Amino acid sequence: MAAVNYESNHSDNQFMLKTLTFAVLHFGVAFTIAYVLTGSIGISSAVALIEPLANTVVFYFHEKAWQRFGKKEQLAQAEKHRFPLHQCVGN
Repeated sequence: MAAVNYESNHSDNQFMLKTLTFAVLHFGVAFTIAYVLTGSIGISSAVALIEPLANTVVFYFHEKAWQRFGKKEQLAQAEKHRFPLHQCVGN
C-alpha cells in the first residue's frame, strides 16, 4: 500500500485544522457512545477524554511496528535487486 503524501496536498494550517476537527469529532463520538451506554455525563466525559489518550499511546507503538515492518520490506527489496540475474533462474 502506497503512503499518502499529505504535505503536497495540504498546507500546515490545513493539516492542523483537519487534526483538530477530527479530535473534536472523535471526542463527540466517544462521549455520545459512552452516554448512550451509561446515561452518565461524568463517566461519558471521562471515557471521551481517556479513550483518545489511550489510542494515542497505542498508535505510537503501532507506528513503530509498521516502521520496523517497512524496514524489513525495504531490506528484502534491496536484496532482490542486489543480484538481479538470480531472479531469472527458475522463473
